[in-house]
Amino acid sequence: MQSSTDQNLNSYNNEEKSFHRLTTLWLSVKAGLIYFVTVFGIGFLLGFIRVVWIEPQFGVRLAELLEMPLMLMAVVIAAYWVVKQLAVPPVLWSRLSMGLVALACLLGAEWGLVLGLRGLSMGEYIATRDPIAGTVYYIMLCLFAVMPWLIVRKEQ
Repeated sequence: MQSSTDQNLNSYNNEEKSFHRLTTLWLSVKAGLIYFVTVFGIGFLLGFIRVVWIEPQFGVRLAELLEMPLMLMAVVIAAYWVVKQLAVPPVLWSRLSMGLVALACLLGAEWGLVLGLRGLSMGEYIATRDPIAGTVYYIMLCLFAVMPWLIVRKEQ
């Protein structure tokens, strides 16, 4: 049988653990939003350059493939910077949730903009993607989501 002091201490410890989990979750969401805004902003700028100047000269496929290494650098640098600036804990769940929040925001924004501006349905959008550049794009989305975790793997 526990004394009331032990029960109060256990209750306090449970509340402290819950608060810590909530704080860590909020940090991951905040980091994911900043990561998303950073990469989306760079991607928007590079996409504008690609569509206006590169695509007319080299075609859609090559233009998209030329953009990918620059986006990969942006993803790596942004993930590293956000993780360091916000001190996201070096644990799988914190870093992976940061990447998944960012991915959800990126897909929502990208599909909203692309589908809205082009007037395409989701099926039409996927069907019109170049098979090679589209595959690289999907791989890049996966890397974008896991990059905060890959950075933690390098640190350990």
